[in-house]
Amino acid sequence: MSTAEELQKKRRFAELAERAYTTGRCLYTPFLSMDEVDLLLQCKSEVEYAGLTLFGGTEGCERVMARFGEWEEPFPIRCIKAEPAQQKFADALTHRDLLGAMMNLDIARETLGDIYLLDNVGFIFCKDSVAPILLEELTKARHTSLRCSLCDEIPPELCTRTEEKLLQVASLRADVLVAGVFNLSREESLELFRKRLVFIDGRCTENNSGTVNENSVLSVRHHGKFRFVSVVSTSRKGKLNVKVDLYI
Repeated sequence: MSTAEELQKKRRFAELAERAYTTGRCLYTPFLSMDEVDLLLQCKSEVEYAGLTLFGGTEGCERVMARFGEWEEPFPIRCIKAEPAQQKFADALTHRDLLGAMMNLDIARETLGDIYLLDNVGFIFCKDSVAPILLEELTKARHTSLRCSLCDEIPPELCTRTEEKLLQVASLRADVLVAGVFNLSREESLELFRKRLVFIDGRCTENNSGTVNENSVLSVRHHGKFRFVSVVSTSRKGKLNVKVDLYI
């Protein structure tokens, strides 16, 4: 994203905040990418006077809408359940399969939130205006026929499925933890920070040497997401035995 694009987006956030404040009604952004959320958080102090809430459909979503306004109004988000018509003959579906099928329907990415898979069933968060399109036209992903329905009760484990992982690291530096969790070299880890692919608690960071706090969530593009839980113990050689929850 260029500097001009970043400034334009920040101005848009400021305009929405001002309109919400002066008109006394809630206004919403489209679904924001992690980069866009980072931009919004950079100017949070300038817009939160209007009331600011981020939500993606359920707890833990990375793609979220921003609501400007002081009122507890429901977000215009629906969840679509996309399940194979015949599960035993279905392909093993991936996030890319479902997203590609929706892109083929000419649905704008900004109207789509996170996509989750649970037991080969897709759960798609979307803007309420595109829900009817998905219900009617999302009928196939790869070679698998799909049956779509509105999901009013989201499975509680959908976004919080984690796998506990214990590892030994030299320190709690961000690049050291990223390298350890994803089995990367220190140079490979450092390159992720240089390319602005690492987000800590929703904020993009190039500070690879910063110390990670307990319960911070680190998202690394193309690799995954984990929560640093705690230091469990220290080895005789001074290494740290740490526990993380890896999102699966």
